[in-house]
Amino acid sequence: MKKREKILAFIGSYADSNNPGLYTCEYDARSGNLELLNQVSGLKNPTFLDVDEHNKRLYTLAEGVDSKDQRCGLAAAYDIEPSSGKLSLINIEVSVPVPACHITLDRTNQSLLVSSYHGGMIGMSPLLEDGRIGPIADIQRHKGSSILPVQDRPRAHSTFIDRLNRYAVVCDLGLDRIFLYKLELSTYRFIPHGEVQVAPGSGPRHFVFHPSLSYGYVINELNATITAFTYDEDQGELSEIQTVSTLPDSYKGENSCADIHISPDGKFLYGSNRGHNSIAVYEIDLLSGQLALVEYASTMGEHPRNFAISPDGHFLLAANRDSDSIVTFNRDLYSGKLTPTGDSLNVSMPVCIKFAYF
Repeated sequence: MKKREKILAFIGSYADSNNPGLYTCEYDARSGNLELLNQVSGLKNPTFLDVDEHNKRLYTLAEGVDSKDQRCGLAAAYDIEPSSGKLSLINIEVSVPVPACHITLDRTNQSLLVSSYHGGMIGMSPLLEDGRIGPIADIQRHKGSSILPVQDRPRAHSTFIDRLNRYAVVCDLGLDRIFLYKLELSTYRFIPHGEVQVAPGSGPRHFVFHPSLSYGYVINELNATITAFTYDEDQGELSEIQTVSTLPDSYKGENSCADIHISPDGKFLYGSNRGHNSIAVYEIDLLSGQLALVEYASTMGEHPRNFAISPDGHFLLAANRDSDSIVTFNRDLYSGKLTPTGDSLNVSMPVCIKFAYF
């Protein structure tokens, strides 16, 4: 683990602008506990966020209206004061012309990329030297549909950047497709590069690249599966190798998948189930990229929309949106299994957790 002064965890949530929606917590690496340091109001639904550690800045989504009084997606930039956890607003800018659901920085912190479920589009905005978000530079709108009623239109759910910062992978739940775009950061543009189809009715939601090997994994919201791929990072190509269920055969209730992460050592993969209210744990075969089930661990709460693995890999923190709780689990480094520590943090409708070193 890196030697820094402290580790902070930032939490985004559903909230109206009159109530706190962004939270800063200090992470205790010995216990996995979170201590609330600061909270910020003033934004509507600052759900997903990302952090520029080097420049000590936080970027988050929000919802608002544009100059024509039409609902739109906003992005807000904040300076971070690590010692106190205080967030100081830098600026707010329109990100896409409809509310967005996911936000990420490219790996060089030059641009901000957002995805809109309701608009079926992605957008890119420049980040200026002082941390301000510039006016949106590019929008890519998807077209088409798939087989389920919710898939009557494109529904871009998330964007993830590969290790070399060359390609962006975009999960479109409405089209059952994963799009690949080449990043042209000199002009802040997405260059369409390719796409891969998943099984009809799958609903790809979030994606994760393996930290050191040429694999990628998508969690499919609608049919409760995870699909594994080989990833050619030179060519920007995905090739499917396996699809596994995130649920035990005995479970017959409703479920939708949400988030997916890989442990820092690259040995285990985790995916969240909303309905079954669990984290599905898999061991990764490092030679083939295939997944083998380890266990289903209850999240000790309802609707785990998001979760995060601590930077040292020792703990997993599950954000149970409908239980207003973030529950801490000890993560066994050898088996990958999760055990609740007994600690949790009460936060209203948490949606996203991001760790950062300072």
